[in-house]
Amino acid sequence: MLEALLSLVFTTFLLLGSPGPAPLALAAVGASSGVRAGLSFLLGILCGLLVAIIASATGVGALLLSFPQLTKALQIGALVYLFYVAYKIATNHGGLAELNSQPLGFGDGFILNLLNPKAYAACIAIFANTNIPLDSPFQASLVAAVTLFMVAIVVDSLWLYLGGLLHRFVRTNKQLRHLRVFFASLLVLLLVFVTLSSELI
Repeated sequence: MLEALLSLVFTTFLLLGSPGPAPLALAAVGASSGVRAGLSFLLGILCGLLVAIIASATGVGALLLSFPQLTKALQIGALVYLFYVAYKIATNHGGLAELNSQPLGFGDGFILNLLNPKAYAACIAIFANTNIPLDSPFQASLVAAVTLFMVAIVVDSLWLYLGGLLHRFVRTNKQLRHLRVFFASLLVLLLVFVTLSSELI
C-alpha cells in the first residue's frame, strides 16, 4: 500500500510539477504580484484540475479525449487563453503600492486548467497506472484522486511561492514592469515551442 502511494506521489509530482504553461503562469503571477495576490489564481488552477480529476476518475475525461476534433478544439482554446494570460501579465500596470492590482484571478486559473487537455491526459495516465491494493475499485480511485489533488496543491503552491520570492527583490515599479514582461515573454516562448511540437502541457 505504502509503495503504491509513494509511486503515485512521485508520478504525480513529475507530471504536474514539470515547467509547463500552468506552472509558469503561477510563477509569473507570484513574481509580478506576490504570493498573497496570486492565491485566487492558484485556487482557480486547482479547482480546474479537480474537474479534470473527477472527469478522469469517472471515465468522462477518456470519453472526451477519444474525439480528436474535440481534443484539438480544447488544445486551441487552451493555447489562445494562455496567450491571453501572458498578455494580462505583461500589461498589468499596477505598481508596488497597489496591493489589489492582481491581473489574474480565480476564473482565469479555472478556465486555464478546464480547457487544458493535457490536464485530463495526465490524470487519466495517473489513474491507469495506479495500482492501490484495496478491495473496492471505488476506494482505490478515491485514494488516488485525493493523493493526486494533495500533491497538486503542494506542487502548484511551490511554483507560486518561487515566483513570490522574486517579487520580494523588486524595489521599483520599473523593475516590476520588466519582471512582468520577462515572465510574459517566457510564457509566450514556451507556448510557441508547445505549438510547434503540438503538445500542451
